[in-house]
Amino acid sequence: MNISTLNWAAIVVATLAGFMIGGLWYSKVLFGTIWMRETGITEEQAKQGNKGKLFGLAFIWTFVMAFNLAMFLNDAKTTASWGAIAGFLAGFGWIAMGLFITGLFERRSAVYMLINAGYMTVTLTVMGLIIGAWR
Repeated sequence: MNISTLNWAAIVVATLAGFMIGGLWYSKVLFGTIWMRETGITEEQAKQGNKGKLFGLAFIWTFVMAFNLAMFLNDAKTTASWGAIAGFLAGFGWIAMGLFITGLFERRSAVYMLINAGYMTVTLTVMGLIIGAWR
């Protein structure tokens, strides 16, 4: 694969979209309260720690996900629909299933696994749509 043919702007926008989806997904607007209950994290614990490091690393790893997906979609024939399908397949088929397997052995609840797997599936689908549309 030739990284010189990647659309870096699309990768950055896909990263920002994934990061924003995560912010919404794990907020009280959507699944944040349920996710906190399932993890055992309290409001007080959530407020502790180095937020810059936490969000900085999350942003970097989201960028790595977007870059990796862009490498898979790095073909002139890639379209928005193929990008979304590929993102869905990566999110659901690889990440979600991996989270379910790990969650089983960690004795996590189905709700916990569905929240995290849903986030990854939606995020990679949107990333793929952006990368595929912006060819």
